[in-house]
Amino acid sequence: MQKITTYLWFDDDAEEAMKFYTSLFKNSKILSTSRYPEGSPGKPGTLMTGSFQLDGQEFMALNGGPQFPFTEAISLLVNCENQQEVDELWAKLIADGGQESQCGWLKDKFGVSWQIIPKQLGEMIGDKDPAKSKRAVDAMLKMKKIDIKALERARDGRQ
Repeated sequence: MQKITTYLWFDDDAEEAMKFYTSLFKNSKILSTSRYPEGSPGKPGTLMTGSFQLDGQEFMALNGGPQFPFTEAISLLVNCENQQEVDELWAKLIADGGQESQCGWLKDKFGVSWQIIPKQLGEMIGDKDPAKSKRAVDAMLKMKKIDIKALERARDGRQ
């Protein structure tokens, strides 16, 4: 068991979210579920809590009602290996009602904020040459989904 686990409060679609998220990442699975019993605040038989893993990282989900919606104040950052991984995750996470945002951020159909970031981004915006770094940052600030080749062109002054 990991020491710190992210706990996600959903209105009433935690089970659907767990199934969706575990379908996106390798080494992912639903670990356990508990259901609301008769006489409890939730509809009997519906998911109360569930634990799941995304690429080995544990999460908990709760169907707790509409009191606490998700905000961008917290997001799940995914370090992607290449543009193909960025493109695939981006498309799946914004499908069916998700929303694109700036600089690699999006909200999925459940309202959870994600950052879909290629590993190359950190290298480019952290370039030791301040002019290259600034050009990469300026390009990133204009993007929604991160485009590695466009960042490379900007960093290298080849726009």
